[in-house]
Amino acid sequence: MTLKEMYDALHDDYEGVVERLGSEETVHSIALKFPRDPNYALLTESLAEGNIETAFRAVHTIKGICLNLGFNRLYRAAYELTEKLRRRNLDGTTELFLNVKTEYVTLISLIEQVE
Repeated sequence: MTLKEMYDALHDDYEGVVERLGSEETVHSIALKFPRDPNYALLTESLAEGNIETAFRAVHTIKGICLNLGFNRLYRAAYELTEKLRRRNLDGTTELFLNVKTEYVTLISLIEQVE
């Protein structure tokens, strides 16, 4: 699968991301590094431990990366969780985290198929 095909499968705007980041090579390089970013693991661990501050920073970072890379579904899920954690309260975060997890797993699965 090409990177463009991956973006198409996600219904995201590949051309817009290429324009924003300057070249297909840049998008390819950054997008393929996304699975190595430690913030999802940090988010998972922080929520399990009840560490709101660290969870907030991790999901906020995920949100920003996804915004820049045009990973819109994960961005939206991360945005919702970010806003909930911004209130420094864990109530209601389980479902929001499951949405992040679903989108994250889908995205990583597609990235792993890119040649």
